[in-house]
Amino acid sequence: MAYATTNPPLLKTASFTNAAGESSTWTYSSTDNATAVDAPGYITNAKALGIKVADLIEVTDTDASPVIVTLHRAISYSGDVLTISTGDTAVTGTAGS
Repeated sequence: MAYATTNPPLLKTASFTNAAGESSTWTYSSTDNATAVDAPGYITNAKALGIKVADLIEVTDTDASPVIVTLHRAISYSGDVLTISTGDTAVTGTAGS
Protein backbone atom coordinates (compact mmCIF):
# COMPACT_ATOMS: atom_id res chain seq x y z
CA MET A 1 0.00 0.00 0.00
CA ALA A 2 1.30 3.48 -0.76
CA TYR A 3 1.31 6.52 1.50
CA ALA A 4 -1.88 8.59 1.40
CA THR A 5 -1.92 12.27 2.32
CA THR A 6 -5.37 11.64 3.81
CA ASN A 7 -3.64 9.59 6.54
CA PRO A 8 -0.63 11.77 7.47
CA PRO A 9 1.66 11.48 10.48
CA LEU A 10 0.20 13.42 13.39
CA LEU A 11 2.16 15.68 15.72
CA LYS A 12 2.36 13.92 19.08
CA THR A 13 4.78 16.13 21.02
CA ALA A 14 5.75 19.61 19.89
CA SER A 15 9.39 20.71 20.10
CA PHE A 16 11.48 19.42 22.98
CA THR A 17 15.23 19.60 23.46
CA ASN A 18 17.39 16.49 23.29
CA ALA A 19 21.00 15.63 22.41
CA ALA A 20 20.23 16.25 18.71
CA GLY A 21 18.84 19.71 19.45
CA GLU A 22 15.19 20.59 19.16
CA SER A 23 12.88 17.80 18.00
CA SER A 24 9.22 16.93 17.81
CA THR A 25 7.57 13.52 17.96
CA TRP A 26 5.11 12.36 15.30
CA THR A 27 2.92 9.28 15.22
CA TYR A 28 1.87 7.42 12.08
CA SER A 29 -0.35 4.34 11.71
CA SER A 30 -0.62 2.34 8.52
CA THR A 31 -0.84 -1.17 7.16
CA ASP A 32 2.59 -0.53 5.58
CA ASN A 33 5.51 -2.12 7.39
CA ALA A 34 8.60 -0.26 8.61
CA THR A 35 10.61 -1.25 5.53
CA ALA A 36 8.09 0.48 3.24
CA VAL A 37 7.97 3.57 5.44
CA ASP A 38 11.81 3.73 5.48
CA ALA A 39 11.91 4.36 1.73
CA PRO A 40 13.12 7.90 0.95
CA GLY A 41 10.18 10.10 0.02
CA TYR A 42 7.56 7.71 1.46
CA ILE A 43 5.93 10.55 3.42
CA THR A 44 5.31 12.70 0.38
CA ASN A 45 4.15 15.79 2.27
CA ALA A 46 6.61 15.64 5.19
CA LYS A 47 7.98 19.15 4.67
CA ALA A 48 4.48 20.65 4.33
CA LEU A 49 3.45 18.90 7.56
CA GLY A 50 6.40 20.48 9.35
CA ILE A 51 8.52 17.39 9.95
CA LYS A 52 12.07 18.59 10.60
CA VAL A 53 15.43 16.84 10.50
CA ALA A 54 15.99 15.19 13.93
CA ASP A 55 12.24 14.74 14.56
CA LEU A 56 11.13 11.32 15.77
CA ILE A 57 8.42 9.36 13.96
CA GLU A 58 6.65 6.53 15.77
CA VAL A 59 5.26 4.13 13.14
CA THR A 60 2.57 1.55 13.94
CA ASP A 61 2.11 -1.32 11.48
CA THR A 62 -1.57 -1.95 12.15
CA ASP A 63 -1.97 -5.21 10.25
CA ALA A 64 1.08 -6.98 11.67
CA SER A 65 0.27 -9.80 14.03
CA PRO A 66 1.25 -8.90 16.65
CA VAL A 67 1.10 -5.13 16.08
CA ILE A 68 4.58 -3.64 15.64
CA VAL A 69 5.66 -0.11 16.58
CA THR A 70 8.99 1.18 15.29
CA LEU A 71 10.81 4.42 16.03
CA HIS A 72 12.48 6.40 13.22
CA ARG A 73 14.43 9.67 13.05
CA ALA A 74 14.11 12.20 10.23
CA ILE A 75 17.66 12.25 8.82
CA SER A 76 17.71 14.63 5.86
CA TYR A 77 15.85 16.33 3.06
CA SER A 78 16.85 16.44 -0.58
CA GLY A 79 14.50 19.10 -1.87
CA ASP A 80 11.13 17.92 -0.52
CA VAL A 81 12.18 14.26 -0.24
CA LEU A 82 12.56 13.17 3.39
CA THR A 83 14.88 10.32 4.33
CA ILE A 84 14.23 8.65 7.67
CA SER A 85 16.25 6.12 9.63
CA THR A 86 15.63 2.39 9.63
CA GLY A 87 13.10 1.69 12.35
CA ASP A 88 14.06 0.38 15.75
CA THR A 89 11.34 -1.87 17.12
CA ALA A 90 9.81 -0.26 20.18
CA VAL A 91 6.82 -2.53 20.80
CA THR A 92 5.42 -5.80 19.53
CA GLY A 93 2.15 -6.96 20.96
CA THR A 94 -1.57 -7.09 20.72
CA ALA A 95 -3.39 -3.80 21.18
CA GLY A 96 -4.84 -3.55 24.65
CA SER A 97 -2.64 -6.21 26.20
